[in-house]
Amino acid sequence: MTRTAFFISDGTGITAESLGRSLLAQFESVEIRMLTKPYIDSLDKARTLVAIIEATAARDGEQPIIIDTVVDEQIRAVIREAPGFKVDIFSTFLKPLEEELEAHSSYSVGRTHAIGRDDVYMDRIHSVHFALDNDDGARTHQYDQADIILVGVSRCGKTPTSLYLALQFGIRAANYPLTEDDLDENGTLKLPKVLAQHRHKLFGLTIDPRRLAAIRHERRPNSRYSSMDQCVQEVEQAEGLYRQLHVPYIDTTRFSVEEISTRMIAETGLTRRFSPR
Repeated sequence: MTRTAFFISDGTGITAESLGRSLLAQFESVEIRMLTKPYIDSLDKARTLVAIIEATAARDGEQPIIIDTVVDEQIRAVIREAPGFKVDIFSTFLKPLEEELEAHSSYSVGRTHAIGRDDVYMDRIHSVHFALDNDDGARTHQYDQADIILVGVSRCGKTPTSLYLALQFGIRAANYPLTEDDLDENGTLKLPKVLAQHRHKLFGLTIDPRRLAAIRHERRPNSRYSSMDQCVQEVEQAEGLYRQLHVPYIDTTRFSVEEISTRMIAETGLTRRFSPR
């Protein structure tokens, strides 16, 4: 079964898409084509979109799923004319909240993802810059400023996790790759000296060697770097180091960057400088 879902907003569409994807992800047996339609902020745009939805319903032979966060009542009225199963997020949740809080909501377009307080916004930017500056062991002299230092073999997810922590939570995350340069004369992986004084900040990432080999093959096909033997060896050595030094770690193989980050925060007790928006 294939259905089409429209995420509609008179703003960025981020809220409608985020909630919509979370809800629809629970229906694994249904193939859903997801379309985000942001900035539907005029009656003409709304009417054009309704025509698209009507054509989609005729093509699919099923009514589309319509999830919207449109604020303007006139635009919402036009969208209600479209054939589809509708989930109006604002009217569904805000009206009961208004009754409970005994207050009227502002119904402001873009309120959720606006810049808001300048200090919070700038903290987000500084955290992202820190993650970029300290990617892949680039500036180890800044590790005293890091909230956390991610360690792991190449291509196990350190960079995207660092950036997500920065962007969503304002956490200053550095990351350091464990490579053959960190092997001792016996071929055993040792903690790099540059990390020793920051051991309390370390958090390890690991990954299934088969998945790692597939990822590396896309970057350097048919190389020693992407060979299964090399991947198995590196992962085993990294995990051995984590266990030896009691460094907490997580297997990133089946987790999204969102899950990796939130699990990491829960396990380490890292302080979020702000909540995700």
